Amino acid sequence: MAAIPALVSRSDVSAFPPVALSAEAAPFTPQRSDGWQLGPPSDAERQFSRCTTKLRALRSDSGQLREELNLLFDQLLSENYNTSFDPITNIRAEDVCSLLTHASCLVPLSQEHLVIKLCQLVHHLLNQLKVIMDEQTLDVLLNYTAGALKVCSTWTHSGVLLALSTIVYGNGPQCHQHLIDLLGEDGVLLLYSSPSQPDMELRRVALTCMANICLRIPGQPPLDDQYRSVCFGAFLKTLHSPKPSNTDELFYCMVIQAALKGLQCCLSGGKWKFGGGEELGSVLAALKRLMFQGAPGVSVEWPAVLYPAPLPQYDGLKPAQSPKPAEPPKDPSIPGKASGNKKRKSRGKGKKADSEESRRDDGEEDDGEAVPASQKVVGRDGGRGESKASALSLYPTWKQNTSDSEFSDPEGSAQSKLRMNHGRVRQGALHCLLAVVKGIEKRTLYGYWSSFIPDSPIGGTPPLTLLTIILKDTSPKVRACALQVLSAMLDGSRQFLAVAEDIASPRTSYTPFSFSLATAIRELHRALSLALLAETSPQTLTQVIKCLAYLVANAPYHRLRPGLLSPLWKQMRPYVRHRDVNVRVSVLTLYGALVTTQAPLPEVQLLLRQPESSSSGSFTPQDSALSWRQRDGSTPSQRSSCTHSPRIPRTPAEEDSSSPWLMQLCVSLVTQPREDQSDSEGAGTGGAVALEPSPVRLEALQVLSHLVRGYVCLAQACLCEIGQVSARCLGEMDPSIQLHGAKLLEELGMGIIQQYRAENNVPESSRVPMNQVVQFWSDVLSGPLNAALQNEQHPTLQTSACDTLSSILPQAFAQLPDKTQLMCITVLLGLTYSENYLVKTAAVRALGVYILFPCLREDVMFVADTANTVLAALDDRSPNVRAKAAWSLGNLTDTLIVNMESVGVDFQKELSDMLLLKMLQAATRASADKDKVKCNAVRALGNLLHFLRQSQVTRSAFQRPLEDAVRALVKTVQSVATMKVRWNACYALGNAFRNPALPLDSAPWAPDAFSALCNVVASCKNFKVRIKSAAALAVPAHRSCYGDTERFICVWRSLAKALENSEDTNDFLEYRYSASLRHTLSQALLHLLKLSQLQDMPALAASLAGEEGSGIKEHLIKYLRAEEGGGAEGERDTAGDSFNPQQRIKDLQQSLIRLKAEEGGQQESSKEVVVGFLDDLLKTCEEP
Repeated sequence: MAAIPALVSRSDVSAFPPVALSAEAAPFTPQRSDGWQLGPPSDAERQFSRCTTKLRALRSDSGQLREELNLLFDQLLSENYNTSFDPITNIRAEDVCSLLTHASCLVPLSQEHLVIKLCQLVHHLLNQLKVIMDEQTLDVLLNYTAGALKVCSTWTHSGVLLALSTIVYGNGPQCHQHLIDLLGEDGVLLLYSSPSQPDMELRRVALTCMANICLRIPGQPPLDDQYRSVCFGAFLKTLHSPKPSNTDELFYCMVIQAALKGLQCCLSGGKWKFGGGEELGSVLAALKRLMFQGAPGVSVEWPAVLYPAPLPQYDGLKPAQSPKPAEPPKDPSIPGKASGNKKRKSRGKGKKADSEESRRDDGEEDDGEAVPASQKVVGRDGGRGESKASALSLYPTWKQNTSDSEFSDPEGSAQSKLRMNHGRVRQGALHCLLAVVKGIEKRTLYGYWSSFIPDSPIGGTPPLTLLTIILKDTSPKVRACALQVLSAMLDGSRQFLAVAEDIASPRTSYTPFSFSLATAIRELHRALSLALLAETSPQTLTQVIKCLAYLVANAPYHRLRPGLLSPLWKQMRPYVRHRDVNVRVSVLTLYGALVTTQAPLPEVQLLLRQPESSSSGSFTPQDSALSWRQRDGSTPSQRSSCTHSPRIPRTPAEEDSSSPWLMQLCVSLVTQPREDQSDSEGAGTGGAVALEPSPVRLEALQVLSHLVRGYVCLAQACLCEIGQVSARCLGEMDPSIQLHGAKLLEELGMGIIQQYRAENNVPESSRVPMNQVVQFWSDVLSGPLNAALQNEQHPTLQTSACDTLSSILPQAFAQLPDKTQLMCITVLLGLTYSENYLVKTAAVRALGVYILFPCLREDVMFVADTANTVLAALDDRSPNVRAKAAWSLGNLTDTLIVNMESVGVDFQKELSDMLLLKMLQAATRASADKDKVKCNAVRALGNLLHFLRQSQVTRSAFQRPLEDAVRALVKTVQSVATMKVRWNACYALGNAFRNPALPLDSAPWAPDAFSALCNVVASCKNFKVRIKSAAALAVPAHRSCYGDTERFICVWRSLAKALENSEDTNDFLEYRYSASLRHTLSQALLHLLKLSQLQDMPALAASLAGEEGSGIKEHLIKYLRAEEGGGAEGERDTAGDSFNPQQRIKDLQQSLIRLKAEEGGQQESSKEVVVGFLDDLLKTCEEP
């Protein structure tokens, strides 16, 4: 038995815990997470195991306890447990927790040196091993460190707080019992993090501890808002506090870094609401100042608060007072302020540390001889000139930086460390700013736009903005952060930038906001183009191109002077073959944005038509990095004009009929083998032919999709080639490539459909010929698309294939062979029974598209099959399926109305009454569903109520469902649903009123229907709802449909009141519909006057004789003269109206003649008032 310990050591026992041999025991799995490993334990693991065993054997009453603990702690601290240092290190989290818990019981708080060593051990183990503690260990260590802060001397608190910061990392919500002591009114963390705390290290650790408390781990609840607000205030106060005079700059930077980290944790840990007043402006002001921390030459007075509106005191930054007034401040962001000789002088004097380091690239710009001094000077200070001759002289000095580890310094000097920490401060400030940009509403952010993006014309003193950092900062990481912030600001800014315009220069004495925005867009283009030329770091270069893509996607180029996109288009050409895959992908993303924005854009259309040889672009500094594809020794300019595409047009005749260069490039990237391998892609393919990396091919397919959607007129020359590319992609094994191949077909189909839509006015000569479209779809439907439709292993691909089927041009579908048409219909009907809701949704939607095809809508059998399929889908448990089913049902009922008007009663008779009843009941049920289902369900109800025949209305089986349908519409009109649902319901009621078979005068539901519309037209805040309700009230063609005089006058008064209040709104977005609302209301009032009878005269006369009548007359005159436009919303909803003023006046004359012919009797006097009103109205309108 004595030999056993020699064979089985205690370290082995710890590494391989005993497992009972039984049937229930877990099987052997050589995974590190289970504590098992294939190889022998590492040295660190053996040491940990030995020390753990010895520590567990210690007792608190041992005489040598202090010495033994001291030795064990030293041994444990001496090991490096980081897995990056020793990958085979595998120490279980429960062993670490057990060790620390036991050690805390052995070390009394009176032994302060041991307390410090234990705290160091806690930080060392938890930090390096990334241990996730259990609740018991967390509670034990929290109690221990909290007790140490209360009992131990102040000199120990820095080490204790360091351990505490590691313990609370991501565990803030679980520390609620101790938060009052830490973050309460007199909490120790607030005391030590205060700007008045002289010990900077203690202050830094306290701030780090607060930051880790605020840190939120994904999946966990955020910290309580009360404590998060306390921490936020402490971080903000730290950022605004000046550096104490007796404090080293390096330590101050470390304190600021901790505060920035904490602020970022607060902003990112759940939704954050900025307090009232100037809190947001104060945060932004602090972050803007710290964005330039340590930047060479920046010496300005920073405001304490940024305001959303430009105020005089914050229009510009005032330079700080210089000891020598004659010398301007050496601000690298201000062009033309200093010459190269001055810069060298300031270095030579060596009076200021920041002057000495201001021209260095964090230890990387010592090789200044690579760029002439004159170029460096202009690059740092200049950059505003736009001539080609000076283009190369505009590069910042960091252009020569070729390493991304900008904080390396071989000498390890203090200046290098200071530069490193300054860079980290700037980087942290930008990370916080990014969190702010993502966390606040866009409309709030736009108020501070000019503080971070220049909006002044080129010239004069430029402000310090994000563009200054992007162009001037010495650290590529900081530049990348600034680009991320700028991208986040541009993302989703389309509505804000939509008002920008500079087609015509402003002639006023002030600069309009639209012109300022346009100037900002031009300045962004200029600065990012310079950054593109100068950047050499592939990671930062990728961010520059992504930022340009966000700019292009959101800027309104149709409102700006042409010429912004052409230089960018040409400038991007060389980067298509960059050696870095991420750069190539981002370039394609940018090209995708260029061909998507406001497509078809004339400037982009011209660029697409240009042959490659005429727009090869100029030499860029990165050409040396782009040469990895070059094999023949050609020059960069030759390569850029010859190797981008294997098939380029050479003659003008060929240019007109050939496909654009960009399309050829994308096709070659998708289908052609790559010419060589980049360093980042590795070698060792064994000589096998390899295609481009998958991300590049996918992005190229995306660009192709955008091209064929927006510029199908240019893509039609290579319709067959696009089909072949899609077929090849659908035949590959990669599901992502298959999916994008199907998407390309769908986009091409939608582009052709757009060409053939009448409202787009595309000349027939510019369209894709119909025979080519038919042949294209015949080839596609006989190829691999069928396999994609039946690929149940990839439902997303099936979904995209269904969308592709729905993008067939209706006229082309009619010319396809009958068996092909039948195949499409059969497949779609079958896929509506798929178990995957995405496939079912797409199939139901495609049937909703097919039901509108002229060649299918009159086929009663297809209509019935589609109706039954849609009705089944309306009961699906997926809301997405139900939403598309309701949309398809709305389209199907639209088809019923079209057939009723074109085919007539024959089609109505052929459609089964039972099926019609089922649709009516299903639509009624769907009108109580979610809003995205309800909006189309009410549309279907309106169509069905319009479609019903007299024989069906009078049948008992239809009586109750009909009433339920109308009451569902009434309820929806009066509900608090989204406005789209309500205006669809108003339109549906108007649609139902068109059916002469419905007894509007006697039906029990009619009063409620009119009452709901009258209430909405007079009081709804949404003008489009009021427009639809007014149009619905003007639909009934006979006076009897309005019921008795009381109901008729109620309708009149509601319309008159709505007309009087047609301009009362606080929402600018609603005001744009006010003209259309007045148009529809005026038409409705004249319609009532046209139908009015003698019993209505007293009430009408009372309305027209007073002030109300004067207002009505004024609006009716404008309507009759067509002085106000904007009637489109109401014109299509009201029958019998005309845009022709002569026709309107003619209708008024007929109404006047009819009323004069009526014998008034007791209402004669009232009739004369109405007649007089119409007579005056007519005379006024006939006056020249």
